[in-house]
Amino acid sequence: MAAADRNPIKLPIPGKRNILITSALPYVNNVPHLGNIIGCVLSADVFARYCRLRGYNAIYVCGTDEYGTATETKALEENSTPKQICDKYHAIHKEVYKWFDINFDEFGRTSTPQQTEVCQSIFSKLMENNWLSENTMQQLYCDTCKRFLADRLVEGTCPTQGCYYDSARGDQCEKCGKLLNPTELIDPKCKVCQNTPHIRDTNHLFLELPLLKDKLVEYINSMSVAGSWTQNAIQATNAWLKEGLRQRCITRDLKWGVPVPHEKFMDKVFYVWFDAPIGYVSITSCYTSEWEKWWKNPENVELYQFMGKDNVPFHTVMFPSTLLGTGENWTLMKTISVTEYLNYESGKFSKSKGIGIFGNDAKDTNIPVEVWRYYLLTNRPEVSDTLFTWVDLQAKLNTELLNNLGNFINRVLSFIAKDQASGYGFIIPDAPGAESHLLTKKLGDKVGNYVEQYIEAMEKVKLKQGLKLAMSISGEGNAYLQETQFWKLYKEDKASCSIVMKTAAGLVYLLACLLEPFMPSFSVEVLKQLNMPSETQISLADEHGDIDRSRRPWEFLPAGHKIGTPVPLFKELSDKDVEFFRQKFSGSQADRIVKADAEAKQISEQLKKAKVSDGNVKKERSKKSSSENKPKGTAEQEISISRLDIRVGLITKVQKHPDADSLYVEEIDVGEGQPRTVVSGLVKYIPLEEMQNRKVCVLCNLKPATMRGIKSHAMVLAVSNDDHTKVELVDPPQSAPVGERVTFSGFEGNPDDVLNPKKKVWETIQPDLHTSKELIACYKDLPFSTSVGVCKVKSISVGSIR
Repeated sequence: MAAADRNPIKLPIPGKRNILITSALPYVNNVPHLGNIIGCVLSADVFARYCRLRGYNAIYVCGTDEYGTATETKALEENSTPKQICDKYHAIHKEVYKWFDINFDEFGRTSTPQQTEVCQSIFSKLMENNWLSENTMQQLYCDTCKRFLADRLVEGTCPTQGCYYDSARGDQCEKCGKLLNPTELIDPKCKVCQNTPHIRDTNHLFLELPLLKDKLVEYINSMSVAGSWTQNAIQATNAWLKEGLRQRCITRDLKWGVPVPHEKFMDKVFYVWFDAPIGYVSITSCYTSEWEKWWKNPENVELYQFMGKDNVPFHTVMFPSTLLGTGENWTLMKTISVTEYLNYESGKFSKSKGIGIFGNDAKDTNIPVEVWRYYLLTNRPEVSDTLFTWVDLQAKLNTELLNNLGNFINRVLSFIAKDQASGYGFIIPDAPGAESHLLTKKLGDKVGNYVEQYIEAMEKVKLKQGLKLAMSISGEGNAYLQETQFWKLYKEDKASCSIVMKTAAGLVYLLACLLEPFMPSFSVEVLKQLNMPSETQISLADEHGDIDRSRRPWEFLPAGHKIGTPVPLFKELSDKDVEFFRQKFSGSQADRIVKADAEAKQISEQLKKAKVSDGNVKKERSKKSSSENKPKGTAEQEISISRLDIRVGLITKVQKHPDADSLYVEEIDVGEGQPRTVVSGLVKYIPLEEMQNRKVCVLCNLKPATMRGIKSHAMVLAVSNDDHTKVELVDPPQSAPVGERVTFSGFEGNPDDVLNPKKKVWETIQPDLHTSKELIACYKDLPFSTSVGVCKVKSISVGSIR
């Protein structure tokens, strides 16, 4: 699963609402883009989190769809095996979803023994019940490769008049967009060997959908009403029924897939449309051996499924028909939540063309995950296509998150945190008589109504509406603060001011609850600032009276409770940032790689030609020149940058040194399993919140040193300007792996285990560590390099790194 800690195994509980949630299995041949993420996994995650918040017994299962032609084709492109492709991209998907805070109960894959077992069992039942038939098809066969060619293994000239694109695929022409059969191509070629295939007969198995129509229509008519199917799902399903159901082929002439357990079809595998939805079942069987309690229990389990609109017929027609055909008591889908397309700037997101923002791109922007989740969910394409633009993301962040939500919470907590002469000294005040305070009672009624509407929207899976209603409570909170003028009340009527602040603090807690499904990392931070224990179980369960209490928000937090330290929750996104991101993520991924390579070469050339203008660096170099010219074999000759063990580290925890105002004590993960304790003199230069969860460059082989009673086991590298009035951290690329060693072109070899202070290795090398005019961290003219790019600083050019 994507979360760091696996959720405990859950089984249906009699008498409770048991909800089984799935999202369409993302195909494993590429990195998911934002359209994929909002279309299935993120939307399902929000609903799953909401269900847990309400106290329902819910599990969320998903995984990568790994079999089929596209995987074989990708393996050919990357000169690897399908298994290697699946392993590679499954790990990428898992990492992306983990960063997006997607909390699966099980995130699995379809290339498992469990998938084979469940798939073959369902097939055997369909055979037994006579819902399958055998037919002959014509398909292109390659004599050189000795195999039938799947659609995507054939290329040729598009037959469409006026197009004649000479690299059309066997299933579709990318130039004109027309859907094709491989046999229609002019001058077809095998993609593997480039020889000309010929048409040959091949036998396949078909699911007789027309014979299953009555059972299917009865299910659709009943469940589309009971489950309040979205209009786009109903329209797509009815279009298929109106067109007339046809028998559908369930086998393919491929090697990568679930083998067909039939003596006449031993050389074939199941078609991906048949086996992929069964993946929901097999992934649940990986989660628990008692999977049938979820999947064969329609009386006690409700199945909710999330997907993009192109997946609808497979879930409302194909998959239910398959399960109905077995004659077994399957849990069939109750509610389907379908999204339209999220488009990017002026065009469509495209995995195949690499257009748009991909999961790893989002991480590399340094825009926090809660901002990405919020923007995608406010922009969720529920009834029509929506558009991602950088300007819109900027407006949502700066106006809605920063100025509305963040401003409200920070105003409330900062005022409570003021000393007793001007605030409450971090203590939640008592508020007797709150229910008779007119403005407070009026606010409570409004908030209670909003919460009821929120519950109603979320129960109907209207996620965008639920988010909007939650944010309205923040707006009401800001209006309440303005109307009560609490800053005046503090001096003129402290009892009323205490009512206002206790109520407002209760709203802060309520917002953390309501927004947890949408922005879990935001809620964690708010609870931390409220000084609520990390194990606090926020809840909106009926049995706990949480919904009713929302009409009395002054009851959420007890009088006398001490809050934590308030810090701003969001940062502004500037026009300059927006323009930078628009340029960076324009074009396709292939275009960006070419552009990045060109920029890297240009930087390298500039660094070679550049004369470092920092006088101090020049002086230090002149001092060293005599030692660098000493004969080989001396100790000084052996001193080189390769002896330093500089790694990418992640600050997992940071606090001020208990006995030194100028020092931070950090816990830094440098890829060793256990984090290192590091003491840094950065308090005057870098705010605490900017140190949290930040990637840094760490010198790991300095001899440990005790600083004011705490032993420091490494050093964080930072750059300073000439007069040391400004200091910034050296930043590795955001996607650089934790623990990766920073390298310097032309310098190889293992670092010292521990640098010997007597040899002055660090002292000799340090004067040549600096930043370039382009803000790149360098040793002499060589950039600090990682596998995903060079290390940089924010604004200090030609500064000294130490």
